[in-house]
Amino acid sequence: MSKLYLMCTIMNRAQLPEFLSLYRQEGLDRNLIMLAHGTATSQVLNIFGLENAEKAVCLTVINDSVWKSVKKGLERRIRIDVPGTGIAFLVPMSSIGGRRELAFFTDGLDYAHDGEESELKHTKQELLMIIGDRGYSEQIMDAAREAGAGGGTVIHANGTGMKRAEQFFGISLSSEKELILIVTATKQKNAIMQNVMKKAGLETGAKAIAFSLPVSDTAGLKLLQSDDAEEEPEKAPDAQKDEQKAD
Repeated sequence: MSKLYLMCTIMNRAQLPEFLSLYRQEGLDRNLIMLAHGTATSQVLNIFGLENAEKAVCLTVINDSVWKSVKKGLERRIRIDVPGTGIAFLVPMSSIGGRRELAFFTDGLDYAHDGEESELKHTKQELLMIIGDRGYSEQIMDAAREAGAGGGTVIHANGTGMKRAEQFFGISLSSEKELILIVTATKQKNAIMQNVMKKAGLETGAKAIAFSLPVSDTAGLKLLQSDDAEEEPEKAPDAQKDEQKAD
């Protein structure tokens, strides 16, 4: 069975239409697009012959089999290996909030998941990525906080392929989007996603869709790390002595 990934593409903003054209030909028409700016120093840019161009970031749900074809197109058609063109990389997905949303993201992909949509991959921490219509970030964050989330980061973005949502949801989605990023403990993830879907989901004005990515480690999140430590209590002194004898 194919695995699901979030493909992140960073490219020169002027080349965005070319990248999107390739992705659409591969059946990947649901993309989240954000504008960005490169941070390399002028010295580094001169060394590699790069321009300090405006960037675009594109997020797309993909499986491993489609990625093989997309990668060939990026290398042969767009020549992504030429310095300054862009980069693309995959991040494994850990869950998608809701079966309809899972069907929406995987439409056209060779993917069949027999278990729960919240059991694609397990880690101690998760990065929740919640996509909602622009102007509803506070409603989304209020719902997330009610279920135990801390803070979040809001990024303005544009979505493509929103018209196809009507065949899955029976509603129209705005192309003007906000992406909310929240890092949380895995044990809190489902409660947060469920409350967001309930208070800010497709039946509300926010029309939020949520999914999560595995986080292998964190720094600066003492509360999450403390929670994990509590789940692994120290061994009793007798047990420690037994282990030392065994050594």
